[in-house]
Amino acid sequence: MTSTADHLAAIEDLRTRDFPAQRRGGPGCHVADLRVSEDFWDADLARVEEVLEEFEAELAVLVQVLTLRWGAPEVLDLSDALERSATGEPVPPPLDTLCGYVPELHIWRVEGRWIGLGVGQGDRELPFQLVVAIGEG
Repeated sequence: MTSTADHLAAIEDLRTRDFPAQRRGGPGCHVADLRVSEDFWDADLARVEEVLEEFEAELAVLVQVLTLRWGAPEVLDLSDALERSATGEPVPPPLDTLCGYVPELHIWRVEGRWIGLGVGQGDRELPFQLVVAIGEG
């Protein structure tokens, strides 16, 4: 299992890294999984709930630590981005990808970039993901 210190190091690395011209979510951003669970094709609901609680607890610790470092985050509900995406309206990267599986992001604005953290799951059978996204502006 990856530690909070490992997650913080990964976030800091991405925060200070140059953005590629093109990538998974588009230009001007980074998206990375800090942790990914097993999938849940044959899992019972108790196991799914247990893993979700682990991921939410891990997210809460990271939010606490980063709040001490950068102040309180905004919480961005991605349901509006999901609705816009579903109706064919433009949604900027990486929110266009994240809104399909991450319901909300905790966002800090630091040195001209935003840093977002969230927990998501694409579908009930798929793994949970602890995600960091970093963008310009």
